[in-house]
Amino acid sequence: MNRSLLPVLRAFPVSGVLRSLRSLRVWAVAAGALVALTPAQAQQSLLNASYDVAREFYREINPAFVQSYQQQTGQAIKVDQAHGGSSAQARAVREGLQADVVTMNTTTDIDFLADNGLVAKDWAQQFPHDAAPTTSTMLFLVRKGNPKGIRDWADLVKPGVQVVVVNPKTGGNGRYAYLAAWGAVLEGGGTPEQAREFVAQLYKNVPVLGKGGRDATAVFLQRNIGDVLVTFESEVLSVEREFGKGRVDVVYPSASVLAENPVALVQPVVQKKGTEQAARAYLQFLYSEQAQEIAARHGLRPRSQAVLERHAQQFKPIKLFRVQEHFGSLGQAQKVHFNDGGEFDRLYGAGQR
Repeated sequence: MNRSLLPVLRAFPVSGVLRSLRSLRVWAVAAGALVALTPAQAQQSLLNASYDVAREFYREINPAFVQSYQQQTGQAIKVDQAHGGSSAQARAVREGLQADVVTMNTTTDIDFLADNGLVAKDWAQQFPHDAAPTTSTMLFLVRKGNPKGIRDWADLVKPGVQVVVVNPKTGGNGRYAYLAAWGAVLEGGGTPEQAREFVAQLYKNVPVLGKGGRDATAVFLQRNIGDVLVTFESEVLSVEREFGKGRVDVVYPSASVLAENPVALVQPVVQKKGTEQAARAYLQFLYSEQAQEIAARHGLRPRSQAVLERHAQQFKPIKLFRVQEHFGSLGQAQKVHFNDGGEFDRLYGAGQR
């Protein structure tokens, strides 16, 4: 042994040297883990649980937000999407889908999550316009040339006319179609009893209920069932992009319902993941001029008056009524019409769902 090392060894007994080496290894592992974690920490990930026919809209929104967020914060971020019937999506979130945000087409689905402790009770006050950055309405898609001559709601109950709609028990698209039909009768001076009779007759002309908006479109265009599809205005552009122009004609009825598209943070998820700031920024981005332009391009009516005016030719004038005018609120409509044993079950028949 080199005698020059003896003083060093005497000063540091073997046990101490071993402890030091173990400490160094621990620090080396920790340092390596820290280096390995840095990229993951730098790129957060958000999941947006949304309704069925908003796929293409958020497919364009997400990269626009990612770029904007990185420019403003210097942080990388990724946004994933999950789509389905809005009520089915709300149930999935309640059952554990780790969505940071929900972007729905009815307030009742977000109220459902609020009642289950997943969304703040005051969610509608957390963002402008009652937390609804866009709106839409219900209209008719008919076969090219409109062979059945469908012009307004009354034509949907004629003998031989088959109507495709979404099941109001599974999707907001279906609930708005139902409320639009019921409300149109009241807008025309009819009584609640006449509205009930009309809607009951309409659903007798429904050969199949779609699970969500995109499923209903597939029933109409891929399975070639029905003479008319009652759906959101935004679905017109989606149909043209997916199936090509000229497959359908668009009919704007004399009156229809104003459909608001609400958004909210899923509180337990963003708190657990530490994504609340990013998730809030994502929902706030939907109100930006850039996002409002994207909304207009996808057939969603923007809240920005300037953007709406720039797309005036696209969004045809139509008499719109708010749900509150005839049903109190969407929550009240849910209890009266769509909960088990409600008006829809009675007029359509629970056994047919």
